[in-house]
Amino acid sequence: MTDDLKDIMPRGLSRHDRPLSGLTVLVVEDSRFASEAMRLLCLRSGARIRRADCLHSARRHLCVYRPQVSVIDLGLPDGMGDTLISELVRSTPRVPVVLGCSGDDGARVRALDAGADGFLAKPVTSLAAFQQAVMSHLPSDGLPAMRPVSDERVQPDRFAFRDDMVHAAEMLAADADARTLDYLAQFLAGVARDAHDRTLETAADGLALCHRNAAAKVGARAKIASLVQARIAASGPV
Repeated sequence: MTDDLKDIMPRGLSRHDRPLSGLTVLVVEDSRFASEAMRLLCLRSGARIRRADCLHSARRHLCVYRPQVSVIDLGLPDGMGDTLISELVRSTPRVPVVLGCSGDDGARVRALDAGADGFLAKPVTSLAAFQQAVMSHLPSDGLPAMRPVSDERVQPDRFAFRDDMVHAAEMLAADADARTLDYLAQFLAGVARDAHDRTLETAADGLALCHRNAAAKVGARAKIASLVQARIAASGPV
């Protein structure tokens, strides 16, 4: 997925206001809500964005082109982002800037141990922080002669949050195995943190903690399903 900058950049912004102009950013992120925030950050910075929602999709992208920047979520449906980070930093030619991204405790250490140049702690909404994270790791000959803009914060569209809730509801409706439920708990906890939804985050953490207790898991799953449905209903029809 790419976006045409001339159609969606706010009117009146010059190249000086877009310090990442000319760069392509590959965002490897399973949450639509988090991806929407990254899309807005890239567009406000002048960068083009491509999105992959899993390791498999990211590797397909990378077979076709090499981005200048890759932002990789550490928890993905088909594996850990650490693996892709390690691949990218060892690849030839190397992706110039590889950033890990997560809201989980200990994720920064994992990303840096895998070789990431830097780390973005979720929720990622600060324009200046995003731009600085990228610009501080660009090779000196590729660094745009620009400055980060003022610390504007982006607000993802709530319909993207609804998309994540619908996706979670579909996983809950299926006969999910233990691995899928572990992923679902991690996915929902991350989306809830990004959306500042403490109730949902607590319930997701509870599901993660009781996955080895069959009776507790049934109750935690039912609670999560109720919360997810309530958020879908609250967001209204698309």
